[in-house]
Amino acid sequence: MGKVIALANQKGGVGKTTTTVNLAAALAAAKRKILVVDLDPQGNTAIACGVDKVSVPYTSFDILMKEILPTEAIIRQESLGFDVIPGNSDLTAAEIRLLNEDRRERRLDDGLVLMKPHYDFILIDCPPSLNMLTLNALVAADSVLVPMQCEYYSLEGLTDLMGTINNVQSTINPGLHIEGILRTMYDERSRLTKDVSEQLIKYFGDKVYRTCIPRNIRLAEAPSHGVPVLMYDKSSRGAIAYITLAGEILRKQNKNQNS
Repeated sequence: MGKVIALANQKGGVGKTTTTVNLAAALAAAKRKILVVDLDPQGNTAIACGVDKVSVPYTSFDILMKEILPTEAIIRQESLGFDVIPGNSDLTAAEIRLLNEDRRERRLDDGLVLMKPHYDFILIDCPPSLNMLTLNALVAADSVLVPMQCEYYSLEGLTDLMGTINNVQSTINPGLHIEGILRTMYDERSRLTKDVSEQLIKYFGDKVYRTCIPRNIRLAEAPSHGVPVLMYDKSSRGAIAYITLAGEILRKQNKNQNS
Protein backbone atom coordinates (compact mmCIF):
# COMPACT_ATOMS: atom_id res chain seq x y z
CA MET A 1 0.00 0.00 0.00
CA GLY A 2 1.45 3.34 -1.06
CA LYS A 3 2.47 5.99 1.43
CA VAL A 4 0.72 9.34 0.97
CA ILE A 5 2.81 12.41 1.76
CA ALA A 6 1.36 15.94 1.70
CA LEU A 7 3.85 18.72 1.01
CA ALA A 8 2.43 21.66 2.91
CA ASN A 9 3.32 25.13 4.13
CA GLN A 10 0.90 28.04 4.05
CA LYS A 11 3.76 30.39 3.20
CA GLY A 12 4.24 30.68 -0.55
CA GLY A 13 7.55 30.53 -2.37
CA VAL A 14 9.23 28.03 -0.05
CA GLY A 15 9.78 25.29 -2.61
CA LYS A 16 6.73 23.03 -2.23
CA THR A 17 6.25 22.49 -5.95
CA THR A 18 9.98 22.27 -6.64
CA THR A 19 10.30 19.65 -3.92
CA THR A 20 7.22 17.68 -5.03
CA VAL A 21 8.41 17.35 -8.61
CA ASN A 22 12.09 16.75 -7.93
CA LEU A 23 11.53 14.36 -5.04
CA ALA A 24 9.13 12.41 -7.28
CA ALA A 25 11.83 12.17 -9.97
CA ALA A 26 14.49 11.11 -7.46
CA LEU A 27 12.25 8.42 -5.93
CA ALA A 28 11.32 7.21 -9.41
CA ALA A 29 15.02 6.96 -10.24
CA ALA A 30 15.29 4.69 -7.19
CA LYS A 31 12.78 2.35 -8.89
CA ARG A 32 9.77 3.41 -6.82
CA LYS A 33 6.31 3.86 -8.38
CA ILE A 34 5.26 7.46 -7.84
CA LEU A 35 2.06 9.46 -8.29
CA VAL A 36 2.11 13.27 -8.00
CA VAL A 37 -1.18 15.04 -7.19
CA ASP A 38 -1.40 18.78 -7.87
CA LEU A 39 -3.89 20.44 -5.49
CA ASP A 40 -2.70 24.00 -6.14
CA PRO A 41 -4.95 26.15 -8.39
CA GLN A 42 -1.80 27.69 -9.89
CA GLY A 43 -1.09 24.33 -11.55
CA ASN A 44 2.67 24.82 -11.38
CA THR A 45 3.30 21.15 -10.62
CA ALA A 46 1.64 20.18 -13.89
CA ILE A 47 3.76 22.70 -15.80
CA ALA A 48 6.98 21.46 -14.17
CA CYS A 49 6.04 17.92 -15.27
CA GLY A 50 5.49 18.94 -18.88
CA VAL A 51 1.67 18.76 -18.68
CA ASP A 52 -0.54 21.38 -20.37
CA LYS A 53 -2.79 22.26 -17.43
CA VAL A 54 -5.31 24.04 -19.68
CA SER A 55 -6.01 21.28 -22.20
CA VAL A 56 -6.10 18.26 -19.89
CA PRO A 57 -9.51 16.55 -19.83
CA TYR A 58 -9.57 16.00 -16.07
CA THR A 59 -7.79 17.36 -13.00
CA SER A 60 -7.78 16.87 -9.25
CA PHE A 61 -10.85 19.14 -9.20
CA ASP A 62 -12.89 16.41 -10.89
CA ILE A 63 -11.78 13.91 -8.25
CA LEU A 64 -12.84 16.26 -5.44
CA MET A 65 -16.22 16.75 -7.11
CA LYS A 66 -16.59 12.98 -7.69
CA GLU A 67 -17.31 13.62 -11.36
CA ILE A 68 -15.01 10.88 -12.67
CA LEU A 69 -13.29 7.69 -11.63
CA PRO A 70 -10.12 8.93 -9.90
CA THR A 71 -7.92 6.86 -12.21
CA GLU A 72 -9.25 8.80 -15.23
CA ALA A 73 -7.33 11.89 -14.12
CA ILE A 74 -3.93 10.17 -14.16
CA ILE A 75 -1.45 11.26 -16.84
CA ARG A 76 1.41 8.84 -17.34
CA GLN A 77 4.63 10.77 -17.92
CA GLU A 78 6.78 7.84 -18.98
CA SER A 79 9.71 10.05 -19.91
CA LEU A 80 9.83 11.30 -16.31
CA GLY A 81 9.23 7.91 -14.73
CA PHE A 82 6.18 8.87 -12.67
CA ASP A 83 2.47 9.65 -13.00
CA VAL A 84 0.72 12.98 -12.52
CA ILE A 85 -2.78 14.17 -11.61
CA PRO A 86 -2.69 17.82 -12.71
CA GLY A 87 -4.36 20.82 -11.15
CA ASN A 88 -5.43 24.16 -12.58
CA SER A 89 -7.57 27.20 -11.81
CA ASP A 90 -10.72 25.03 -11.61
CA LEU A 91 -9.55 24.18 -8.08
CA THR A 92 -10.39 27.73 -7.00
CA ALA A 93 -14.09 26.83 -7.32
CA ALA A 94 -13.63 23.64 -5.29
CA GLU A 95 -13.14 25.65 -2.11
CA ILE A 96 -16.67 27.06 -2.37
CA ARG A 97 -18.41 24.03 -3.86
CA LEU A 98 -17.06 21.65 -1.22
CA LEU A 99 -18.62 23.64 1.61
CA ASN A 100 -22.05 22.19 0.83
CA GLU A 101 -20.92 18.65 0.01
CA ASP A 102 -21.03 15.50 2.13
CA ARG A 103 -17.65 14.21 3.34
CA ARG A 104 -16.16 17.43 2.02
CA GLU A 105 -12.86 16.99 3.88
CA ARG A 106 -12.54 13.34 2.75
CA ARG A 107 -13.06 13.72 -0.99
CA LEU A 108 -9.38 13.32 -1.89
CA ASP A 109 -8.95 10.44 0.54
CA ASP A 110 -11.93 8.66 -1.04
CA GLY A 111 -10.32 9.07 -4.47
CA LEU A 112 -6.82 7.97 -3.49
CA VAL A 113 -8.03 4.74 -1.87
CA LEU A 114 -8.23 3.16 -5.33
CA MET A 115 -4.71 4.28 -6.23
CA LYS A 116 -2.70 3.42 -3.12
CA PRO A 117 -2.14 -0.25 -4.04
CA HIS A 118 -0.49 0.77 -7.33
CA TYR A 119 2.14 3.17 -5.99
CA ASP A 120 4.96 3.22 -3.46
CA PHE A 121 4.52 6.95 -2.79
CA ILE A 122 1.78 9.47 -3.56
CA LEU A 123 3.02 13.06 -3.22
CA ILE A 124 0.42 15.84 -2.85
CA ASP A 125 1.44 19.42 -3.66
CA CYS A 126 -0.76 21.64 -1.45
CA PRO A 127 -1.71 25.28 -2.09
CA PRO A 128 0.05 27.97 0.00
CA SER A 129 -2.84 28.36 2.45
CA LEU A 130 -4.66 26.37 5.12
CA ASN A 131 -7.94 25.97 3.22
CA MET A 132 -10.32 23.15 2.29
CA LEU A 133 -7.91 21.87 -0.37
CA THR A 134 -5.07 21.59 2.15
CA LEU A 135 -7.45 20.00 4.65
CA ASN A 136 -8.34 17.34 2.07
CA ALA A 137 -4.64 16.64 1.59
CA LEU A 138 -4.00 16.35 5.34
CA VAL A 139 -6.93 13.98 5.78
CA ALA A 140 -5.74 11.81 2.90
CA ALA A 141 -2.09 11.82 3.95
CA ASP A 142 -0.11 9.48 6.15
CA SER A 143 2.42 12.22 6.82
CA VAL A 144 3.38 15.82 6.07
CA LEU A 145 6.66 17.00 4.56
CA VAL A 146 7.24 20.69 5.30
CA PRO A 147 9.56 22.59 2.96
CA MET A 148 10.66 25.88 4.51
CA GLN A 149 13.22 28.62 4.17
CA CYS A 150 15.40 29.40 7.16
CA GLU A 151 13.74 32.74 7.94
CA TYR A 152 11.99 33.94 11.09
CA TYR A 153 8.68 34.50 9.28
CA SER A 154 8.86 30.88 8.21
CA LEU A 155 9.18 29.80 11.85
CA GLU A 156 5.96 31.66 12.68
CA GLY A 157 4.16 30.02 9.77
CA LEU A 158 5.44 26.63 10.89
CA THR A 159 3.76 27.14 14.28
CA ASP A 160 0.40 27.73 12.57
CA LEU A 161 0.85 24.66 10.37
CA MET A 162 1.69 22.49 13.38
CA GLY A 163 -1.51 23.66 15.04
CA THR A 164 -3.53 22.64 11.98
CA ILE A 165 -1.82 19.26 11.81
CA ASN A 166 -2.54 18.66 15.51
CA ASN A 167 -6.22 19.55 14.97
CA VAL A 168 -6.52 17.14 12.04
CA GLN A 169 -4.70 14.51 14.07
CA SER A 170 -7.06 14.82 17.03
CA THR A 171 -10.30 14.95 15.03
CA ILE A 172 -10.15 13.24 11.62
CA ASN A 173 -6.81 11.56 10.90
CA PRO A 174 -5.15 10.21 14.06
CA GLY A 175 -2.35 8.55 12.08
CA LEU A 176 -1.11 11.82 10.57
CA HIS A 177 2.46 12.74 11.54
CA ILE A 178 5.37 14.90 10.45
CA GLU A 179 7.39 13.12 7.78
CA GLY A 180 10.12 15.70 7.98
CA ILE A 181 11.10 19.35 7.75
CA LEU A 182 13.15 20.26 4.70
CA ARG A 183 15.35 23.35 4.64
CA THR A 184 15.11 24.88 1.15
CA MET A 185 16.95 27.71 -0.64
CA TYR A 186 19.66 27.05 1.90
CA ASP A 187 22.53 29.53 2.07
CA GLU A 188 25.23 28.15 4.34
CA ARG A 189 27.02 31.53 4.36
CA SER A 190 24.09 33.29 6.04
CA ARG A 191 24.13 33.78 9.81
CA LEU A 192 20.33 33.97 9.83
CA THR A 193 20.10 30.65 8.01
CA LYS A 194 22.33 29.03 10.62
CA ASP A 195 20.39 30.55 13.54
CA VAL A 196 16.99 29.42 12.25
CA SER A 197 18.42 26.03 11.32
CA GLU A 198 19.70 25.56 14.87
CA GLN A 199 16.26 26.45 16.29
CA LEU A 200 14.58 23.94 13.99
CA ILE A 201 16.90 21.16 15.11
CA LYS A 202 16.47 22.17 18.76
CA TYR A 203 12.67 21.86 18.61
CA PHE A 204 12.17 19.12 16.01
CA GLY A 205 15.31 17.03 16.38
CA ASP A 206 15.59 14.21 13.84
CA LYS A 207 12.42 15.39 12.09
CA VAL A 208 14.67 17.93 10.36
CA TYR A 209 16.24 16.30 7.31
CA ARG A 210 20.01 16.33 7.19
CA THR A 211 19.70 17.13 3.51
CA CYS A 212 19.37 20.83 2.68
CA ILE A 213 18.27 22.08 -0.73
CA PRO A 214 20.63 24.86 -1.90
CA ARG A 215 19.80 27.88 -3.98
CA ASN A 216 20.56 26.62 -7.46
CA ILE A 217 19.99 28.20 -10.87
CA ARG A 218 19.40 24.80 -12.50
CA LEU A 219 16.53 24.12 -10.11
CA ALA A 220 14.98 27.45 -11.12
CA GLU A 221 15.44 26.82 -14.86
CA ALA A 222 14.14 23.24 -15.05
CA PRO A 223 10.36 24.01 -14.80
CA SER A 224 10.48 26.19 -17.92
CA HIS A 225 11.63 23.08 -19.78
CA GLY A 226 8.82 20.95 -18.30
CA VAL A 227 11.18 18.49 -16.61
CA PRO A 228 12.61 17.87 -13.13
CA VAL A 229 16.16 19.03 -12.54
CA LEU A 230 17.32 15.39 -12.62
CA MET A 231 16.47 15.31 -16.35
CA TYR A 232 17.64 18.88 -16.98
CA ASP A 233 21.06 18.73 -15.31
CA LYS A 234 21.65 15.61 -13.23
CA SER A 235 25.07 16.82 -12.08
CA SER A 236 23.78 20.11 -10.64
CA ARG A 237 23.81 20.78 -6.91
CA GLY A 238 20.00 20.84 -6.92
CA ALA A 239 19.70 17.42 -8.55
CA ILE A 240 22.25 15.89 -6.20
CA ALA A 241 20.43 17.36 -3.18
CA TYR A 242 17.09 15.79 -4.17
CA ILE A 243 18.72 12.42 -4.84
CA THR A 244 20.23 12.65 -1.36
CA LEU A 245 16.84 13.57 0.13
CA ALA A 246 15.17 10.59 -1.56
CA GLY A 247 17.83 8.32 -0.12
CA GLU A 248 17.29 9.77 3.35
CA ILE A 249 13.51 9.23 3.11
CA LEU A 250 13.91 5.64 1.88
CA ARG A 251 16.43 4.78 4.61
CA LYS A 252 14.13 6.20 7.28
CA GLN A 253 11.20 4.23 5.89
CA ASN A 254 13.20 0.99 5.88
CA LYS A 255 14.34 1.63 9.43
CA ASN A 256 10.75 2.21 10.61
CA GLN A 257 9.51 -0.93 8.84
CA ASN A 258 12.24 -3.06 10.41
CA SER A 259 11.91 -1.68 13.93
